[in-house]
Amino acid sequence: MWTLVVVRQRPARAPEPTHSKEREDVAGRLEGKVAFITGGAKGQGRSHAVRLAQEGADIITVDLLEDIDSVPYKLGTKEELEETVRQVESLGRRIVATRADVRDYEGLAEALNDGVAQLGRLDIVSANAGIVSGFAPAETLDEVTWQDMLDVNLTGPWHTAKAAIPHLRASGGGSITITSSVVGLKAAQNVAHYVAAKAGVVGLMRNLALELAKDKIRVNTIHPTTVATDMTFNDPTYRVFRPDLENPTKEDFIEATHGLNPFPINLIEAIDLSNALLFLSSDEARYITGVALPVDAGNSIG
Repeated sequence: MWTLVVVRQRPARAPEPTHSKEREDVAGRLEGKVAFITGGAKGQGRSHAVRLAQEGADIITVDLLEDIDSVPYKLGTKEELEETVRQVESLGRRIVATRADVRDYEGLAEALNDGVAQLGRLDIVSANAGIVSGFAPAETLDEVTWQDMLDVNLTGPWHTAKAAIPHLRASGGGSITITSSVVGLKAAQNVAHYVAAKAGVVGLMRNLALELAKDKIRVNTIHPTTVATDMTFNDPTYRVFRPDLENPTKEDFIEATHGLNPFPINLIEAIDLSNALLFLSSDEARYITGVALPVDAGNSIG
């Protein structure tokens, strides 16, 4: 494990976040807070880091920075994590970014402990790191694919919460948000391992919410429909949605997603999840705990 960036003091006045002028009226909802985000190199994780930083939070983030054999697309890289650091720092916030694996509790806890030592506290947790792999009927899934999915998508959030809880208690409370999926609320064909993991974190969330309520630690899940990130935009996913084509393209995939959601939109953006995370992490949601929040364009009711 290694620390990618040494924390730097933010300037007395933060530079204007030029790409979020429409949100100037709500800026600063997280002023003085520190957020821990797993899977921060790209996709939803980077979006979360930038969005919370726009609202005043300093960031601790980790990413694996290497591929997993059972996952058929590229995971985050050192260069992509450095870009997350650059974007957060451009907003005048502090960030500690570290290589760590959510499957390795000791390494994850060490990374978080180091970040808290540098930034002084912890208030917000986003258990975001996740994978999708091995589209196949349940009886044909191989053992490694099944185990990798549960290790990252279910054990990973448990490790994240376990490492964070002592720091949240020391801060007098806080918020944990676990990223689940719309298929954490309903079944889907050929992804039994993904459904099992994403439904599992709902049970984990509810138990944590019950156990931690006395400590003023709120725990919730967010449930996206298909999100426009690299986890979706890759050749293996295109082939699942368009088995009729030899070499399906991104455009072919998007065409196949028409009607996926009752709301007339094919995919949501990472920022839609980041805004939900922001709400659940803010004082506006101070009494919201134990909730499974869909951000799914109606998919879970369709």
